[in-house]
Amino acid sequence: MSMRPSAQDPQEPSHATSLVPASGPVVQGQGHLAVPAALNRKATPVKPRQTMLVMVMVGLLMVLAIVLWRWWANDPVAAHYKTLPIERGPITSLVTATGAVNPVISVQVGSQVSGKIAKLYADFNSVVREGQILASIDQKPYQAKVRQATAALKSAQASLAKARIMLAQRTLEFTRMTALREQQFVAQSELDLATTNRHDAEAQLDLAQAQVDQAKATLASAELDLGYTTIYSPVNGTVVSRNVEEGQTVVASFQTPTLFVLAQDLTRMQVIANVSESDIGGVTEGKSADFRVDAYPREFFHGVVTQVRNAPVSIQNVVTYDVIISVDNPDLKLKPGMTANISIVTARNEEALRAPNAALRFRMPGVPVDRKTPQLWILDTTGHVRAVPVTLGIADSLFTDITSGEVHDGEAAIVGLATAEDTAREKLPPGFEFGPKMR
Repeated sequence: MSMRPSAQDPQEPSHATSLVPASGPVVQGQGHLAVPAALNRKATPVKPRQTMLVMVMVGLLMVLAIVLWRWWANDPVAAHYKTLPIERGPITSLVTATGAVNPVISVQVGSQVSGKIAKLYADFNSVVREGQILASIDQKPYQAKVRQATAALKSAQASLAKARIMLAQRTLEFTRMTALREQQFVAQSELDLATTNRHDAEAQLDLAQAQVDQAKATLASAELDLGYTTIYSPVNGTVVSRNVEEGQTVVASFQTPTLFVLAQDLTRMQVIANVSESDIGGVTEGKSADFRVDAYPREFFHGVVTQVRNAPVSIQNVVTYDVIISVDNPDLKLKPGMTANISIVTARNEEALRAPNAALRFRMPGVPVDRKTPQLWILDTTGHVRAVPVTLGIADSLFTDITSGEVHDGEAAIVGLATAEDTAREKLPPGFEFGPKMR
């Protein structure tokens, strides 16, 4: 009986195991279909979704790299320069200097005689009047000199009186001898002797008179020294310094010792500033000056230049000139000896066409420089660069006044070339900037 394939048995599984043909040999028997030799080998399935995701990510990275490269490479010309605008504004030319605050009139009171300080009548910060006693020196030695000079004067006056009497006696003898000689009662030699004696008496009288005058001068000198033992104030003012104590001995020999320093008026002070020779040309009388002192660092004091002294002062081969600045001191805040940091206004322009000083120092690489003619490098809106010769006026620490030249308000002046770091910061889009560079 022949075997036929019957309908699928309902009890068997509805799906059949798929057989994958292999490339190996096939076994075929009698009455059987051709069956592959390897029945358990399975083919690796392909995952199209993962492949697509990888391709999309690679494409995005390539697009981002191209965008960044184009952002980096396609840069306008302006990104290669650093610029600052030319604008109108105020410019104030200043000369800075340092100096010391001093009273307008400062008087040093000394002693013309030597001796021991017997008494002090004034101290630091004492307000004194003209003619007031400040100190006294021991007067006993000078009183003794006065008495000695007085006695010498009396002795000289007595010698003068004696010389006058002697002259009168010699005059009588001469007169008598003259009369006797006319009568031939005496010889000529006796008349000559009388004449000589009279002339000698006259000389002795002159000598005695000179001794009296000398004694008077000595007495006057002694009295003057006695008066110098009392020290008086020569002016109205305030005692700034006192350099002696009671009982101290002062010696007035080749140099007068300073006992007191008096400031005549502390409400009017002056600052003696040392201005270098490179800046003295713009400093003239009447210029405004502002300064500060360390005691009041946030307060400015205003003064006026009243004198520019022509005497040069050389300190370590640096030549400076003294500039006197007068300032009012009604509140007595300024004290003698304070150090002042001074700014003297030499010129001012409220509506100057000003250019940055860095733009005047900029030199274009590879372009010859004419040091006699200052110039600015201007970057216009189209990205073109041009050099403009200019004439300069006053300057301060940041800007210089442009008095003539083909430059206008609002134009961009080149102050330098952009570095790689600056260019990178300008090229990258927001969020891609480099962090702060550690220096």
